[in-house]
Amino acid sequence: MSKEFNWSSSTVGLIQSSFFWGYLLTQIAGGIWADKVGGKVVLAFGVIWWSVATVLTPFAARISLPCLLVVRALMGIGEGVAMPAMNNMISKWIPVSERSRALSLVYSGMYLGSVVGLAFSPVLIHKFGWPSVFYSFGSLGSIWIALWLAKARSSPAEDPDLSTQERRFISEGSISKEPVTVIPWKLILSKPPVWALIVSHFCHNWGTFILLTWMPTYYNQVLKFNLMESGLFCVLPWLTMAIFANIGGWIADTLISRGFSVTSVRKIMQTVGFLGPALSLSVLSKVRTPALAVLCMACSQGTDAFSQSGLYSNHQDIGPRYSGVLLGLSNTAGVLAGVFGTAATGFILQRGSWDDVFKVAIALYIVGTIVWNTFATGEKILD
Repeated sequence: MSKEFNWSSSTVGLIQSSFFWGYLLTQIAGGIWADKVGGKVVLAFGVIWWSVATVLTPFAARISLPCLLVVRALMGIGEGVAMPAMNNMISKWIPVSERSRALSLVYSGMYLGSVVGLAFSPVLIHKFGWPSVFYSFGSLGSIWIALWLAKARSSPAEDPDLSTQERRFISEGSISKEPVTVIPWKLILSKPPVWALIVSHFCHNWGTFILLTWMPTYYNQVLKFNLMESGLFCVLPWLTMAIFANIGGWIADTLISRGFSVTSVRKIMQTVGFLGPALSLSVLSKVRTPALAVLCMACSQGTDAFSQSGLYSNHQDIGPRYSGVLLGLSNTAGVLAGVFGTAATGFILQRGSWDDVFKVAIALYIVGTIVWNTFATGEKILD
């Protein structure tokens, strides 16, 4: 697309960041909606919305740049409700003792989606042109939504196929969550652990979204990989992430079952999720061979995945009844990191180098580590 429309690095950064404009708008709204009506309906809406926007993307690109920016933002609106809805459902369905593994398994599905997308996109582009990528992946949403509406339930109470024993096991290990009618914003925003989530989510997502959106460009411009090679090597870090997310979830739940406090486990896992990528990116800025660069990228993403058992599990620890709202709040900060980080990377690359891009991400990882270990808790602070 960049070649066909002759886009500069800053324009590419603007287009990539436009997704986050819409994604930002529905974070808190999606959390409130999910906490009130349940996650099934909210997630179904999101998938239908972003699937339609995906299919419309090639048409918008050929009309004008502003039209493309609008469609990308509309795609973000649909995806913005997904994580709060998912968080709401996990808090209802999964006992605390299994929550890290469950959340890690869900997120590993997202990572494997990136693997599939990065692996098949170059093939589709080579054989059918770049629009085929949007048509193919956009149409998959119709298959998913049919299965979701038929099988999914927002809570155990809505599932007629669940046995009495299973329902009792879930209810004993989780917090009862009646629909939320009023959000205690003043109370929520007065809690330091909530702000630890918000700040840490921003620091984490800055580096994560830079790698997500700019990795193919880095492989092509710096490592001189062609389109097919870039797609192949972009798969490795996300595959690593999918594997290590589940390893991290197993470690976290095992530590909790052996008597470690939830607070200690969340701090340990998130510290790995911050300092692992920081160390990997600091090494990446010094390596000169493609093999080592790909290895550093894989290590960065692999250790990043431990965050699923750190900050991403913490919303349900500190306020299970408001888990959708809490994720909406912290992920709003995370999306802002995506908006500013993705766009800023384009401008940095026009005036500086990839080393400068990595230095900013490393600094924010360190800030996040300090804030998280100072203010985070695994105890319930909101009823």
